[in-house]
Amino acid sequence: MTDLDKLVCVKDFEDRAAGLLEKRALEYFKTVAGHGNSFRAAKDAYLRVKLKPRVLRNVSKCSVAATVLSRSCGLPIGISPWAVQKVAHPEGEVGSARAAEAAGAVYVLSTMSTVALEEVAAAAPRGRNWLQTHIYKDRKLTERLVKRAEKAGFEAIVITVDAPVIGIRYDDARSQFTLPPHLELDFKLTRLANFKETNQSSSSNNQPLLDRSVSWKDIKWLKTITALPIVLKGILGAEDAELALLHSIDGIIVSSHGGRQLDTVPAPLEVLAEIVDKLKGSSCEVYVDGGISTGSDVFKALAIGAKMALIGRPAVWGLTCGGQQGVQKVLDILRNELETTMMLSGVSDVSEINRNYVRTPSNWFE
Repeated sequence: MTDLDKLVCVKDFEDRAAGLLEKRALEYFKTVAGHGNSFRAAKDAYLRVKLKPRVLRNVSKCSVAATVLSRSCGLPIGISPWAVQKVAHPEGEVGSARAAEAAGAVYVLSTMSTVALEEVAAAAPRGRNWLQTHIYKDRKLTERLVKRAEKAGFEAIVITVDAPVIGIRYDDARSQFTLPPHLELDFKLTRLANFKETNQSSSSNNQPLLDRSVSWKDIKWLKTITALPIVLKGILGAEDAELALLHSIDGIIVSSHGGRQLDTVPAPLEVLAEIVDKLKGSSCEVYVDGGISTGSDVFKALAIGAKMALIGRPAVWGLTCGGQQGVQKVLDILRNELETTMMLSGVSDVSEINRNYVRTPSNWFE
């Protein structure tokens, strides 16, 4: 039995990672906005949803295959973007991308990565790779990133829309987060892999690049420079979801940014139903992240209407514990838990999962 074999759930990986990461690195990955209300709400929301299993159903076969952006994938789980992953493990973003490729999962690469996007694409050539970025003050910088992603074979562009500024993060302010010493020299020499043309040297310095004036007209501009599908990450209300539809957006990620941007916002799962219902019948797909740590959480998200559930920190914990193999183990655990939840609920295919299999607080569907 290997060390990874002893880790049987996402919580095990989190606990192990806490003992492996340097203090400042752990603080960075765990930091939240304000007093952490948004972070806790995202997790607690899944406990407020109860499963409603059906019995005497034929579940001798169980399929977790899904379709996302008109392409099949091995499971309805994706990995959300997370910056500076070499802080967690030397394999960094390459390890995460390869794990997602092996599992048939969507992988969203953060622009603030420690590996160039071209290297990630080359390392996982058959992967469902998407690139996350912002619409920066320097539109030419944004355009260059998009064009590089196109050339490298990325299949979608994810625009973070909930971060015109960086949120108030007390833990970061207390710890004055900087990159761990063993990476400091590398960053000073090469800077962040996708920002060699700028003076940026750490993810905490992303703020000067951000543009507070970004609006829907900039989404229109983005659509003029790329034919790739565009996904907006960070929508928490039906009104903005409707505007996304009016702007012919291909998908949205219902997200509270891991609880790292604005404190006391609703849990993504809590507002998922109203957003799904607003976009019902349209071609705009709805995904969700935040608070997911078990396969039953994934089941609940799919039941309410998400096409895909994405994980952030759980993938980081997996990477910390074992690089690519650690992330693969986390995805395998979630797959097995999802399959088990499906069979115990009387469901044999992901496409059959719907709201009849869950009980939610009544005000979630008002």
